[in-house]
Formats: sequence, structure tokens, C-alpha cells
Amino acid sequence: MHQTISAADTPMSVVPTARPLLTLPEARSRCAGQTGTALSILLGWVESYLMSAHADLGRSGAVCPFTRQAAKLDTVRLSISDAAPEDEEAVFMLLRDGFGALNAIPAKPAMAHFRTVIIGFPACAAPDGIAMLKRVQKRHRFHALTRNRMIGLMYADSDAPGLWNPEFRPLRAPLPVLAIRHMVEQDAPFAARHPLLLAPYLLRFPLAGVKRLISHVRTGV
Repeated sequence: MHQTISAADTPMSVVPTARPLLTLPEARSRCAGQTGTALSILLGWVESYLMSAHADLGRSGAVCPFTRQAAKLDTVRLSISDAAPEDEEAVFMLLRDGFGALNAIPAKPAMAHFRTVIIGFPACAAPDGIAMLKRVQKRHRFHALTRNRMIGLMYADSDAPGLWNPEFRPLRAPLPVLAIRHMVEQDAPFAARHPLLLAPYLLRFPLAGVKRLISHVRTGV
């Protein structure tokens, strides 16, 4: 019988600006017959964009293979926050509690690294809201790296280039999104691009990570 990591009440539930974390089936149920709500937009983006192929991606497979695999394992959790640009401290605590929520997602130990928390911020689409989310992301950089976690920020006008096609903009989303996930061995291309990530990555994956980095430098994959 497989051991599982036990679930706990999500710490996010006590944060006023956050709604409960939902599994993908729960989100689909809530969005049944609805269009245009923040949750339905977030769910649609996750399922039709992140988990699907894209002609401009520059490689085969889903835009985010990590999310696609996490969906199969039921380790994806979605939430919507009502936070506005002036709610930086509340968003900071929301994200900090998100690390605990990530660890509480039930998963077999061998698959625990596929857990991910994705939070949409519909009230932060204007430039001041994006600037606030960037500050919160930056303030968590050390906290995330020392715990082998990754924080991604996606929004409509993101100019972050793709790893395989620099003309592609993979981090664009119909509403601002912050996502927390585990660092995985396949993050070698990100480690190669971001010097601050390189040391934690190699500490986490000393042998396999070096091989992947060498392969990425040689082949770009």
C-alpha cells in the first residue's frame, strides 16, 4: 500500500483576500455553465493553454509539461484572490501561506514534486497591480530558493521570452497569476538562464543537474 502525504486544512483559508483552494474537478464543477468569471478564465487558461501544445513554443509537447503531469496526479490547486494593488502585505502573506498549502496537497512521496498552487489576481491587471505582484515575488525569492521552490508570475503583457523560441511569450495569461511549485530536475534551462537559481538547483540535483545543464548548453533542450 502506498504511503501518502496527508492533507491539512489549507492555511490560505484564513487569508481574507483568498478564496479556497480547489482541485481541477472542483473548479470545473463550480464553473459549470459559467463564462467570464475569474475562476472560469483561470481554469480555461490552465487547461487549454498550459496543458496544451502551442505552434510557436519551439518544441513538441505542452507549454507546461509540469502542469499537465500534475493534473493527471490531481496535485494542482487553483484559487482566486480579490487582492487589489494596495494589498501588498496581504498578498505577501497569501503567497507565504501558499508554501504551506503546497506541502499539504496529498501525493505519493515519489510524486510530491508535482504539487502546484496557482492563484489568479483579477483585480491586479493594471500596471500598479503587476508591479505589486512583482515586488511580492521578489520578496519571496530567497524564501523560495532555500526551499527548492519556484514562483512564476504570468500576466497579459509579459515580455519574458520562451526558452526554445525567443519570439514566443509563454508567460502571458488572461489575468495575473502567481504559481508556486517544486523545483524539478527538468528546470535546467531555467537554472542556466538565472544565476541565482543555479546554485540551489545544483545543490538539489548535483549529478543529474550537471548532466542536464551540459545537455542544455550543447543542444538547447
